[in-house]
Amino acid sequence: QVQLVESGGGVVQAGGSLRLSCALSGRTFSDYAMAWFRQAPGKDRELLAAVNWRHIMTDYADSVKGRFTISRDNAKNTVTLEMNSLKPEDTAVYHCAADYRPGMLVPSATESDYDYWGQGTQVTVSS
Repeated sequence: QVQLVESGGGVVQAGGSLRLSCALSGRTFSDYAMAWFRQAPGKDRELLAAVNWRHIMTDYADSVKGRFTISRDNAKNTVTLEMNSLKPEDTAVYHCAADYRPGMLVPSATESDYDYWGQGTQVTVSS
């Protein structure tokens, strides 16, 4: 079984920064992607960015481009999301997810391709 656990959420003032981490445990394949999603109340889940084991990345979502940075450490099976210049609109539940499709060359931007999900961590940005 594969488990993903997010951490680092909390309350932060607008303009501040926060770093989310996701740890993957259990059996893993060498060729997998990890991604960060978020979902605000009343809104669809949004892909923020994804990166595979070769460190090939998707484009960042326009809503966070220039402010958020995704990275991963294959040795530690972790992925992080550095969030800067936070805005109240960034308030959401943030989830990490993993995609284990064999032969994947680039990470998927399709939510349904992600097989494993963390429980989520709440990020609240106050004005």
